[in-house]
Amino acid sequence: MTITTWALPRILRDRNARLCLSGVLISGFGTSALWLVSGVWVKDLTGSDGLAALCMLAMWAPTLAGPLLGTLADRTRRKPLLIGANLLLAALLLALVTVDSPDRVWLLFAVLFVYGAAGVVHDAAESALVAGAVPAPLLGDFNGLRMTASEGMKLLAPLAGAGVYAAYGGASVAVLDAATFVAATGLYACLRVRESKPERPTVTWRAQTAQGARYLWSHPRLRPLVLAGGATMLFAGLNGALTYAVIDGLGHAPAYAGVLYAVQGAGSLVIGLLSGPALRRLGDRRFAACGIALTAIAAGLRAIPSDPVALVASAAVGAGLPCVLIATLTAVQRETPDDLLGRTAATANTLVFTPNVIGLATGAALVELLDVRVLSAVTGLAWLATALPPLQRPASASRTAAKSPSDANPA
Repeated sequence: MTITTWALPRILRDRNARLCLSGVLISGFGTSALWLVSGVWVKDLTGSDGLAALCMLAMWAPTLAGPLLGTLADRTRRKPLLIGANLLLAALLLALVTVDSPDRVWLLFAVLFVYGAAGVVHDAAESALVAGAVPAPLLGDFNGLRMTASEGMKLLAPLAGAGVYAAYGGASVAVLDAATFVAATGLYACLRVRESKPERPTVTWRAQTAQGARYLWSHPRLRPLVLAGGATMLFAGLNGALTYAVIDGLGHAPAYAGVLYAVQGAGSLVIGLLSGPALRRLGDRRFAACGIALTAIAAGLRAIPSDPVALVASAAVGAGLPCVLIATLTAVQRETPDDLLGRTAATANTLVFTPNVIGLATGAALVELLDVRVLSAVTGLAWLATALPPLQRPASASRTAAKSPSDANPA
């Protein structure tokens, strides 16, 4: 595969794609930094591990209302909504400069909750806007690079955030995150897109939300991809809960998890760069199925107590896991009519990512009862079965949306 087929040069040559990716990169840096620091901040102020853990819950909980919140992206123009969401988040974060004692921690939780809710709206508007701003043939490349940027920020931003926190305190990290949203606002404002004002809704908000869910469920290409994505994230949560037991079996200290996560992140970075060409060659369903199969085999191999096997398995999980996520998001963007895209994308995100929490909770319970080698082997085998549904040819070739470029690569 030559460099000319890689995603990065193709994206950088397109103005809108370049601006969108830069916005994702900058705002993602601030979010990843705050993700780590908020828990440390609460721990330092209160001394409570439980309250520190609640920071992630406060940020994640609004995703359960994703379909309802995502409907907002279909009731107004996406570019102004995205800019407004960024400015709202910047203003909210500045309120955190007053959090300097245990009795002000409530404000941090309140901001994190609204941060999560605004983030759901932001992601829905961004997905819909990208579908109109980025040429359809580049959507797979863009979503792959978006995944690469996200994983890269998870590796770099927490370290930077921890450094800023250690030197200047939590308020400085909040200001840094606010600055990233202001910078992203400037980038989104430069996008050249034409958006007509959505027609005034003739049904209730709840009915509009249900329309997106019905479209997703009835679509012969999207339903198996979303179900496969949800199943994949369920097993990913279960696999993640076994990590420290696997490390214990290898005879390492818990800190060895940092090595495994770094290797996994490297795998995700690589697949993000290659996903665009792979999607064009394989089609979305085969690309997703290959990624699921690779991840499932890697999870099963963790039953072998070997350092080289553990490292290879982590890299394979990092490379395989994003495939179904990239394929699903790209298919949703290509196959969904514009007036339904915000709520459909938000519904897909909720259905795909919510099972991860269930998997984490289930894995945490099972790892106390069963041998980790048995759990890893069974998880790998069960996970492998979820690669089959995306390979099944849809029963109907009909489309409710216009024919998409992905149809040129049927799986």
